[in-house]
Amino acid sequence: MQLRDFGKTGVKVSPIGFGMMRLPADAEGNVDEERAIAMLRSAIDNGLNYVDTAFNYHNGNSEKITGKALLDGYRDKVYLATKAPAWMFKSGDDFDTILDKQLERLQTDHIDFYLLHAMNAIAFEKKVQRYGVLERLEAARAAGKIKYVGFSFHDKLDVFKNICDSYDWDFCQIQLNYIDTVYQAGIEGLKYAASKGMGVAIMEPLRGGYLANVPKAVADVFAPTGKTAVEWGLDYLWNMPEVSVVLSGMSDEEQIRQNLEYASRSSAGMFTAEDEDVIKKVQGIFNSYDTISCTGCSYCLPCPKNVGIPYNFVVYNNYKTGSPFEDEKKRYNEWVTVFGQKASACVACHKCEEICPQHLKISDLLKKVAETFEG
Repeated sequence: MQLRDFGKTGVKVSPIGFGMMRLPADAEGNVDEERAIAMLRSAIDNGLNYVDTAFNYHNGNSEKITGKALLDGYRDKVYLATKAPAWMFKSGDDFDTILDKQLERLQTDHIDFYLLHAMNAIAFEKKVQRYGVLERLEAARAAGKIKYVGFSFHDKLDVFKNICDSYDWDFCQIQLNYIDTVYQAGIEGLKYAASKGMGVAIMEPLRGGYLANVPKAVADVFAPTGKTAVEWGLDYLWNMPEVSVVLSGMSDEEQIRQNLEYASRSSAGMFTAEDEDVIKKVQGIFNSYDTISCTGCSYCLPCPKNVGIPYNFVVYNNYKTGSPFEDEKKRYNEWVTVFGQKASACVACHKCEEICPQHLKISDLLKKVAETFEG
């Protein structure tokens, strides 16, 4: 597996990183801990060396499981990344308290790559700058608790550039895939960060699985190439030299096997002119669909009325990308209700919209879903 430079840090990382946000779990969200640990260790044994988690993933259990998985010598084999939930800060002291708790959960004395989680204009001004968090980061680094400092991002391009310019960051983490090229930071943001020497980690490379289970029209374009939709999605990113590592929220063993195989034959500049044409064709197809830009991250859950928000959106998007209406109506009535209430149960409290990384008008969109399948 050809390792990639992580910006100016001098660190070399595997092309694929393990995102610990979508671990195998039951319908109630309970993670199969033993299986998750075995999966991560298997990935590491086969060359993966970058592990990404966060304070809030799986209700805090992700960091605990990651810590257990990295016992028995595995910690020394990887670069460990986690994130500080800046939205929870009520003072600068909260930064230190949470960091110490993360070190305890992860059973380590240091975090290699530490990010301020989900930065946007409001969070950066009202939390990071107001409470002197950048100075706290410096102190934590001087104390040896963290090595490299970065941020993950969900806002507009101009905000991204302003945050990049505000501090001498080592790296950042952005959402990017072949249909989100001008969304949030986008490709322009990728290149801007890289021009400043920052390593760039990519999240949502497959849009929460949306680009893994593609519509028939897209599958028909990919079929003659002999490459899967997943491989196309990952290769699109690996082709760009500015990309340091692509994070995948792998939920089963087969996903790990496939992604490691794809990573083993990846390299910057790997695309031919014919490959670029394939991507342009599928981008055109996706742009023609009236779909909801949900990545299935589930930050919107739990809903006060137990609406299964992302599951409602999956059914709607399936219908809008070619699945028969009656099939999706049945899924709406039978499958969605396994995870929560149908869209019509939404009371427009807007709490979900305050924390949606995609800034979706969820209440309006749920109303559209309800009208589609119940109207």
